[in-house]
Amino acid sequence: MKPTRKRVLAVLCYAERERQVLMLHRNKEPNLGQWTAPGGKIEWDESPLECVVREMREETGLEIEQPELRGIITEVSPTEHYQWLMFVYVARQFSGQVGICKEGTLAWVPIEKVLELPIPQADAIFFPKIMAGGPLYQAKFTYDEQIRLVKWEEAV
Repeated sequence: MKPTRKRVLAVLCYAERERQVLMLHRNKEPNLGQWTAPGGKIEWDESPLECVVREMREETGLEIEQPELRGIITEVSPTEHYQWLMFVYVARQFSGQVGICKEGTLAWVPIEKVLELPIPQADAIFFPKIMAGGPLYQAKFTYDEQIRLVKWEEAV
């Protein structure tokens, strides 16, 4: 019998303007010291869409409109604490000013420079596909006990 595991449901959102995306240089786990899209955990009474709007408001100060679901990412590992299902959005319509984030430092980064930043291994794989458009991107990323990426499978 497999151990009981709790999967974390979460969202990420790449706000895009003028060929730049808003990135978060994280000051806490998960992904401490790395750059990621802003986002967070889905609360028990929220849909992914409601969550992404709330998280972007809380973390960035931006009010996003009509975010587009661009990816569904599953991350698994043998450890109980690393089981994630993430809904990845792109927002091109938003208002407000980027504020201070308690999760780290926010910065607009040219899209072509994102892969030069220290970003999580899976993000380096899915980011170009999310931003390229096309059909909904779906993938499963498998990690070892030390949370090192060992394989990934993309849906076709």
